[in-house]
Amino acid sequence: MTEPSTAPEQVGVPRLSIRGLDVTFATDGGDVHAVDGVSFEVAPGRILALVGESGSGKSVTARSILGLLPETATASGAVLVSGTDVVGLSGSRLRALRGEDVSMVFQEPSSALNPVFPIWWQMGEGLRAHEPRISRKQIRARTIEALESVGIPDAAERIDRFPHEFSGGQKQRIMIAMALALGAELIVADEPTTALDVTVQAEILELLRDVRDRFGTSIIVITHNMGVVADLADEVAVMYRGRVIERAEVHELFAHPREEYTRALLGAVPHLGRDSAWTALSEPERDALGTAEPVVEARDLVIEYPGRLGRAPFRAVTGVDLTIRAGEVYGLVGESGSGKTTIGRAIAGLERVTGGSLRVLGHEMNGVRERAFRPARKSIGFVFQDPATSFNPHLTIQECIAEPLVVHEKGLPTTERRDRVRALLDAVELPGSYAGRYPHELSGGQRQRVSLARALVLDPALLIADEPTSALDVSVQATVLALFRQLQSRLGFAALFISHDLAVVDSLAHRIGVLFRGELVESGHGPDVLQNPQHAYTRKLIASLPVPDPVEQAERRRAFRESWGRRAS
Repeated sequence: MTEPSTAPEQVGVPRLSIRGLDVTFATDGGDVHAVDGVSFEVAPGRILALVGESGSGKSVTARSILGLLPETATASGAVLVSGTDVVGLSGSRLRALRGEDVSMVFQEPSSALNPVFPIWWQMGEGLRAHEPRISRKQIRARTIEALESVGIPDAAERIDRFPHEFSGGQKQRIMIAMALALGAELIVADEPTTALDVTVQAEILELLRDVRDRFGTSIIVITHNMGVVADLADEVAVMYRGRVIERAEVHELFAHPREEYTRALLGAVPHLGRDSAWTALSEPERDALGTAEPVVEARDLVIEYPGRLGRAPFRAVTGVDLTIRAGEVYGLVGESGSGKTTIGRAIAGLERVTGGSLRVLGHEMNGVRERAFRPARKSIGFVFQDPATSFNPHLTIQECIAEPLVVHEKGLPTTERRDRVRALLDAVELPGSYAGRYPHELSGGQRQRVSLARALVLDPALLIADEPTSALDVSVQATVLALFRQLQSRLGFAALFISHDLAVVDSLAHRIGVLFRGELVESGHGPDVLQNPQHAYTRKLIASLPVPDPVEQAERRRAFRESWGRRAS
């Protein structure tokens, strides 16, 4: 990575100074005032966390720093990056500023990466923009260095691969590598650890701290994870309805929050072992779950992807045994690329089973024909990891949620279909007026709530939830999790809940399975797995989980380094 230079006359000058920023969006439903009089500064070598619920203006504020607002936005005020006001800056001057002075890690890497170019070419695009004489050999060497710094395995071989050949967490690491490659003095990280499991998250946070300490880089991190805030931030700014309502040093904010909204945010954070789903069940309920009919049964499950151009096949899942019974929530945890999503997609009939047995709702998936499995699809709901790429951008929110009804209940009257969509929007705490909006007009967290509503619209017997709360701030996450528990209890559907957040899994799942490199290394009831882990990898997962307390998290970080030998990448 290139070390940024700090001119002597700039020492002590804020890397970022925002003064009275206002941003308004013109929409078909009228103007939306997204940011209202925001002011703050970020000094050299400081990390500021922006927190608040979805739609509070965090990402709009962040995009204003790089001049990335759409044409429908009107901005006023001042955004000074190393003394240069970005508001109203021309395109050529903005391009010169981006990358070297300020870089951004976007929230949804699948949308930010170009699907038709290999990774080395995409990383080289930024290098070529600022170093026109750089050679292809130098680009590849710099790309390998940057990917290795963020923990991408076999970087020298994988730089020639395309985005779809990486897991969600690996794509996020690639985005972070791109932001670091040019050595920007200010990095804006919009949910940089959203798609990462806790062990990789710990490495990325260590990496960001190391960049700050070695180069004096300033960082703005936008996150809903208060454990990440406690672990990484020097200061915290809390946004609510487009305004910064509270700002304080991280220790002061966690110990003595002034605003009621801040206290509610901290109170909504799930804690490992505090509200275990299995512990909350009565003995009769536990007995009933243990004797219920299996909805999903996997025995020695194997899933392989064929090799290309003479390469050997890649085995994503090896010899997995698991059972999900009617009415049961099974939590699946593990690092990015461990096979969690692959198993979920195989259960939904979206990936081909290549070995062993997988029975879903009475259908054997090994060798299943689509015509035979099609009637069962109505009974399966799926919440995808990345909502931005799972919606048709040409459909309104109403049409996106109603799409399963159009496919599977063709005779349903239009008025009843509309009423069901409005009821689900209300259930996931989105205004009914959002039915007429398009996916790009919603924040990441709002799109994830729409994704949950779509998965539930057919009252499924089996719900597969792939990181359903990864893009949600803690207050909305608490609401969605409460909604999930309520609906699961009322409707009795079985669920495979895939997540990297152990505290969330513990609060929802009756049984938990831990995947490591495609193998199920540990499985059992929540308290047994998380409070008395038997496998070394499970113990590492738990040890790397950040907690929403800066003092406790500092001690956990020290113990984690000593126990597992973590170092800055």
